[in-house]
Amino acid sequence: MRLRPEQLSGHLARQLLPVYLVSGDEPFQLEEASGAVRAAARAAGHTSREVFWAETGFDWQRLAQAADSLSLFAERRLVELRLPSGKPGTEGSRTLAEWCANPPPDTVLLIIAGKLEKAQQNAKWFKAIDAAGAVIQVWPVEAAALPGWIEQRMRSRGMAPTPEAVALLADRVEGNLLAADQELEKLRLLTGGGPVDADQVAAAVSDSARYDVFGLVDTALAGDAARAARMLHGLRAEGVAANLVLWALMRELRALAGMSRALAEDQPQAAVFRAHRIWDKRKGPVQAALRRYPARRWQGLLWQAGEIERIVKGQAPGSPWAELLQLMLKIAGRPLFRATG
Repeated sequence: MRLRPEQLSGHLARQLLPVYLVSGDEPFQLEEASGAVRAAARAAGHTSREVFWAETGFDWQRLAQAADSLSLFAERRLVELRLPSGKPGTEGSRTLAEWCANPPPDTVLLIIAGKLEKAQQNAKWFKAIDAAGAVIQVWPVEAAALPGWIEQRMRSRGMAPTPEAVALLADRVEGNLLAADQELEKLRLLTGGGPVDADQVAAAVSDSARYDVFGLVDTALAGDAARAARMLHGLRAEGVAANLVLWALMRELRALAGMSRALAEDQPQAAVFRAHRIWDKRKGPVQAALRRYPARRWQGLLWQAGEIERIVKGQAPGSPWAELLQLMLKIAGRPLFRATG
């Protein structure tokens, strides 16, 4: 079953399928759709959650074993598979097809993948998911469509904006959907709903709308620790979830570890950047970061991020935001504490 992102909430209110695939390269909509599936699964009693990251070297037998072992437990579970490349390979394709052919009882499989090309959408594993569950593909909102996207979301929050208000907000957020959503929620709280004009938007929308999670990541990569710390504080003050910041940092750390290993093997930098979709405007910060640490150091920071994830989930004690600050400063090359002895 194919679903558009705007159809997902209505679908989840009616039913919960055994498999969902959410794919795309627009982070905000990807996380929003994934979060909707998680929330629906949780509401249906799937209180246990297990997460797998299917990257190079992933043992697909772990996922197959998870499918077999789930039936031993009475509780309902959500199994989340992160597939950044969108390419499960031969073994992964077979595992996913077998899962879809015989879904484990009381289990929802949520697959979160990057953008899928036409060849991947024609693969057996994709068609198996399409037949057994639902596929939701998200796309970047083009500049011409952004005002309509903003107006629809304002009206869904009980606001009635003027065309001038919508146009001003679209201009201020510069296509950043995360920033747009944050500002819409701020406007809703400030206005209480109802009519919204351009003056109200101008008064409510601050320059902090331009501070987004991915801007934070690039600032840290560039080594500007002080500005990155201010941006992190601003994101927290605006109500951005710690797990969204962590997700962006983990995504970047995985990429940096992979790029660093590839460069150490004398692969051409241009080819490595192409493979990881590092476009011109990001090459400077990424190059600065890769000069800062070797691959094993990036892998160590990724391990630290995994420990922070346990704190975010409530599985370990600690302050997520304090730990995120320390991790981000290490990425920037300015750790608060240095190892001694």
